[in-house]
Amino acid sequence: MSDPTENPVEDDLWDHPQDANLLADSDSGEDPEESHRGGFGEFGGEATGLIDRTFRERIVLAGVTLGRADAEATDASMDELARLVDTAGADPVARVLQQRETPDRATYVGQGKVEELRMVSESLDADTVVFDNELTPAQQGNLEASLKRSALDRTAVILDIFAQNASSPEGRAQVELAQLRYRLPRLRRSGKIFSQQGGGIGTRGPGETQLEVDRRRLMRRVSRLESDLRRIRKNRSTQSKARRRTSNRAVAIVGYTNAGKSTLLNRLTDAGVLVQDRLFATLDATTRRLQLPGGEAVYVSDTVGFIRKLPHQLVEAFKSTLDVVVDADLLVHVVDTSDADPEGSIAAVRTVLEEIGAGEVPELYVFNKADIDPATAKRLVERDPGSVAVSSTTGEGIDDFLAMVARRLRRQTIVAELAVPYDRGDVLAMAHREGEVMESTESEGGWRILVRVDEGSAGRLADFRTDQPPSEAEVGG
Repeated sequence: MSDPTENPVEDDLWDHPQDANLLADSDSGEDPEESHRGGFGEFGGEATGLIDRTFRERIVLAGVTLGRADAEATDASMDELARLVDTAGADPVARVLQQRETPDRATYVGQGKVEELRMVSESLDADTVVFDNELTPAQQGNLEASLKRSALDRTAVILDIFAQNASSPEGRAQVELAQLRYRLPRLRRSGKIFSQQGGGIGTRGPGETQLEVDRRRLMRRVSRLESDLRRIRKNRSTQSKARRRTSNRAVAIVGYTNAGKSTLLNRLTDAGVLVQDRLFATLDATTRRLQLPGGEAVYVSDTVGFIRKLPHQLVEAFKSTLDVVVDADLLVHVVDTSDADPEGSIAAVRTVLEEIGAGEVPELYVFNKADIDPATAKRLVERDPGSVAVSSTTGEGIDDFLAMVARRLRRQTIVAELAVPYDRGDVLAMAHREGEVMESTESEGGWRILVRVDEGSAGRLADFRTDQPPSEAEVGG
């Protein structure tokens, strides 16, 4: 029996086509017997990260349930993968599933399943096989050699979608960095390359020398992007510190992709954020000022949606954007109640929050699209006391939501009574800068002030406090 891993790629050098701005194009003649039409998952120019597709590829989906994992969870993940492929601009035409204890080192699925995938792909004239599981560069290379067509994983599909949707310079830079980190260990070492016009993923380079040239170019580009994004992150940190010296609080809207986060922000602030019924329609953070029912002003930020198995490269690349989540005073966790598995979506979001260091930020669950599935919304609210059900589309429950946001933010503050001498205008300025002055009167010896501040500011004003330690009623507002 022939072994498809007889000549496996052992050094993890396997690549997708390089973009025209980073790598030299080659027009070397390709062997028609080894080519395929697939252009799915290609990464475009360094400026935009976009590609021009002339047709919708036909995709075979492959999923593996490992060990004692739940097969239903695999089915749900495959449903999501089908949506991702459709969002990326291709057509899923078949699914092939497998149950095994551990991944095959060379091909992830083993020789028999590779042959089945090849036969299914040929019978359906499929261009590409997309795996729901993450492939190593060597596995990806070995699969493409055996399947005679492109083999991609979920990460490549998500990167492709992000490349299509990135619009701001920061967003494009973040996506490009993630792409390059994914691409670097996949640099091919042999002598052919497919042009972007001809389609083809996993194209071969012109040889070992060109490989090293390409690797150096990519690494230089990675270093530059990392430097640019560090600078952006530093600026965001400075802005965050400046905000914290004022009375303005920060709220970040988080949630699963397509849960309705942008629609909610538009409902609250008329932000005008693009709303589409597709995955990852929003990549760039949008911040707007919002006045709460009690008169307090807060800054509300919409963020990129999360997803199951979110590629680590994207989490790392988007840290400058996700800092608005880490630095927030409150997370508004939007959950789509019409989702087939809202609990699974919540768990996926929580996993990412922990990964980026936002696991301890106070969180308010908002069960959205209550107009579509009122029964599920009611059940979820009853399960999580303190949560609210809303419809961002109709406005149902928005008033209750705003009242809850105000209440939760007030719980993080202290109402302090201060006596400030007239010659300490700096203290008065601090009270206005770092808190909400609720009442101010003049007396013989100075100002008498009632101010709402966070615990840190209360500590800095401790020498001027005349009140007793705040009661629970004061803390809760």
